[in-house]
Amino acid sequence: MLMYPHFNPIALQIGPLAIHWYGLTYLAAFGFFMWLGTLRLNHEPFASMAGPRAWTRKDVEDILFLGVVGVVLGGRLGYCLFYKPGFYGSHPLEIFAIWKGGMSFHGGLLGVIASMIWFAHSRKRPWLEVADFVAPCVPTGLAAGRIGNFINGELWGRFSSPDLPWGMVFPQSGSMLPRHPSQIYQFLLEGLLLFVLLWLFARHERPRGRVAAAFLIGYGVLRFTAEYFREPDDYLGLLSLGMSMGQWLCVPMVLAGIGLWIYSGRQGAAKAQPTASSR
Repeated sequence: MLMYPHFNPIALQIGPLAIHWYGLTYLAAFGFFMWLGTLRLNHEPFASMAGPRAWTRKDVEDILFLGVVGVVLGGRLGYCLFYKPGFYGSHPLEIFAIWKGGMSFHGGLLGVIASMIWFAHSRKRPWLEVADFVAPCVPTGLAAGRIGNFINGELWGRFSSPDLPWGMVFPQSGSMLPRHPSQIYQFLLEGLLLFVLLWLFARHERPRGRVAAAFLIGYGVLRFTAEYFREPDDYLGLLSLGMSMGQWLCVPMVLAGIGLWIYSGRQGAAKAQPTASSR
């Protein structure tokens, strides 16, 4: 088994200014989004759009800015509402203490959805068109965030077999027994694997909403699976049916993805049908 290497959370310090690794992973996530978003402009149907409907690099920059706002606000509010509603209801000012940690992916996702709706409305674009553009650019940011979790030595996994070659001891967990390095599992699953599958899927034109649906289903299934190896939050534990909060939050996400997939297919089929005058 392995021993957690205890990284210094501060990557660089210049006088009183400290730059943390976790902050750098967020910066990397935004950089990946900008790079992939620029490449996405060459994918159909976006590459063929002209005139007022044409997508440009400026659109990618604006989506990134709004997405950052959505991630931060939604992630923080989601954590407060989903994981510690009682505490933050009694200590509302603590909601603003983001330096103490506490972010929720599912809350961040809702924040990003809200920001995409705002962008779509301001640009007079179909919302699902915007969602399809953004979806393949997201998993690399999730991968960067999981690396940040590992460097911080947080969100460790459940106990593993002592014979597991990559079982890792996290002394900060209060136990010297080996655990699953679930941060790495999530980096590989909902980060790299989801990115590869989604990017390949999105390179070809699909019915509107289909790429976004694939993201919802893919992330939900992979996160649900990874949660079996991740230690539940100690103040929540396992909930109904032996599932963690993360798993329960993935259920509506997958169902929404399935519903969107079906809706997308029906809309695409309806558009493909010839009109009466063209028969």
